[in-house]
Amino acid sequence: MARPVIAITGPQRGAIGPRLLVALAIRFYGGCPLQLRPGDEQRNLEYHGVVVTGGHDVEPVLYAAEPEIEPNYDTARDALEIAVINDALDRKLPLLGICRGNQLLNICRGGTLHQDLRSRRRQTSNRRTILPIKTLCITAEPETGNSVLATLFGHGRSRINSLHNQGIDRVGDGLVVTGLDLDGIVQVIEDPSRDFLLGVQWHPEFLLYLRRQRALFQEIVRYAKVYQACVD
Repeated sequence: MARPVIAITGPQRGAIGPRLLVALAIRFYGGCPLQLRPGDEQRNLEYHGVVVTGGHDVEPVLYAAEPEIEPNYDTARDALEIAVINDALDRKLPLLGICRGNQLLNICRGGTLHQDLRSRRRQTSNRRTILPIKTLCITAEPETGNSVLATLFGHGRSRINSLHNQGIDRVGDGLVVTGLDLDGIVQVIEDPSRDFLLGVQWHPEFLLYLRRQRALFQEIVRYAKVYQACVD
């Protein structure tokens, strides 16, 4: 059987490093990475899983809010990734949302965002870094079997990085929170009714030297293979 194709979304220009690291992880675990950029949503492309990567803030008009901070948006990318997420939801593809991908997944399910997290942090730093200096508190139990995060990461706490300014406020329909930081800011959302529908607020592609972080990419490739076998 051919390798399952995993779509990796990103902007028209830039963000080369994160997208290449995601592609490296996907290829290492037996997937075939497919880089998608604005405009590609109009093409008839076939893929078996999706990774929506991080980047600029999400435009607040998408969740019916007024801008609260100086704009730094990418409207074309928003359109691409919303189309890809909705397609993945419709076809029940495995999907991993990273940082803004996590936020867009929440919006596509009717959720909202905090536009600026700085005033909401008390126990965590506002420093943005690829280093795992922040704490993830896992709120789901692995024994239940309905949380991808808990199954992969286990009990208790884990170390993560932080490169975001926005974060999840109201959680979208059908999604549950399975991880928070020390300030109670949402770090993980999942849909327990799906095999693999997961959003993480950190950047696991910068933490590939950690087994738990690599497991996120291993798992999406595994479920993409299952999907591929069902449709081929």
